[in-house]
Amino acid sequence: MTVPATKKDFMIVNMGPHHPSMHGVLRLIVTLDGEDVIDCEPILGYLHRGMEKIAENRTIIQYLPYVTRWDYLATMFTEAITVNAPEQLENVQVPKRASYIRVIMLELSRIASHLLWLGPFMADIGAQTPFFYIFRERELIYDLFEAATGMRMMHNYFRIGGVAADLPYGWIDKCLDFCDYFLTGIVEYQKLITRNPIFLERVEGVGIIGGEEAINWGLSGPMLRASGTQWDLRKIDNYECYNEFDWEVQWQKEGDSLARYLVRIGEMRESIKIIQQALEGIPGGPYENLEVRRFDRAKNSEWNDFEYRFISKKPSPNFELSKQELYVRVEAPKGELGIYLIGDNSVFPWRWKIRPPGFINLQILPQLVKRMKLADIMTILGSIDIIMGEVDR
Repeated sequence: MTVPATKKDFMIVNMGPHHPSMHGVLRLIVTLDGEDVIDCEPILGYLHRGMEKIAENRTIIQYLPYVTRWDYLATMFTEAITVNAPEQLENVQVPKRASYIRVIMLELSRIASHLLWLGPFMADIGAQTPFFYIFRERELIYDLFEAATGMRMMHNYFRIGGVAADLPYGWIDKCLDFCDYFLTGIVEYQKLITRNPIFLERVEGVGIIGGEEAINWGLSGPMLRASGTQWDLRKIDNYECYNEFDWEVQWQKEGDSLARYLVRIGEMRESIKIIQQALEGIPGGPYENLEVRRFDRAKNSEWNDFEYRFISKKPSPNFELSKQELYVRVEAPKGELGIYLIGDNSVFPWRWKIRPPGFINLQILPQLVKRMKLADIMTILGSIDIIMGEVDR
């Protein structure tokens, strides 16, 4: 004789570890009462590779190829923060042209990241079509990256005091063409998704975070701006040359999954505005700080000869990181990406602490999914936008 199940019997279900190509290898231990979520415990660390420790026995330039493996969808941002830290530590000046090139690359990377958030997010809640649309646009961004840096995903393009190579001939026109085309793409997404009643049913009022709650949890990026806080480090810290462009901080006040979607769609449009202004106003001049190169000049090296002058990607000099500490941050697509760097009068950093936005935004997940339905977990997890590479490091 079977004993009738009482309310007390909760069911414990393992969600994940998922396939790395989705949100990464995240495991959720979910306690269910029927369809209702009672508790949810995220288990991290399946993708931990000791990135902070590796940094402590590499020079900055040796470490640059590693950093694109944190958030492997917004690779330019991890490179930017890696060179910004020693630049600020040593007061290295970046030429105007290099700064403009960096802004263009960062904003293209932001769009690519948001696109690859949008596709799987829609697939998670049952809409397959946008998944194919976003790859069409994203391929074009990667074509631009490939033309400028030689690689599509892991670019190794930023250098201390500038960038590794100048923009190739015709690249600016190609990029302007892409901007015009992409604006029509955003309109297409909005027609397809934003007013779709099934989509709205799944995301409206799901995973609500209040403004004060978002600040208390230390959230940043679209997670914070969707809860009514107009906080964008590009406006606040004025790093690179963002203060020279005309653009608006995107924010919503509802704080639900729909608001986070709207913020990211709006950010893609603002990124295009920034890119267009940067392309039209890009100054001439050097693309790297030639003073920095002097630190490292070997006497009468054959690499200084005329024949080698036009080598495309030159290595950057190594110099000692002075004995001081600082915290540097940029506004990555997922939120505030920061580095806490301690120098030790050696070419290796003494401490290299990464503040990944995904890790800190993920903390609020158990609280958001409690008392929701099982199907809402994927909606909420998708709207947080995590990449396990930077969560686990």
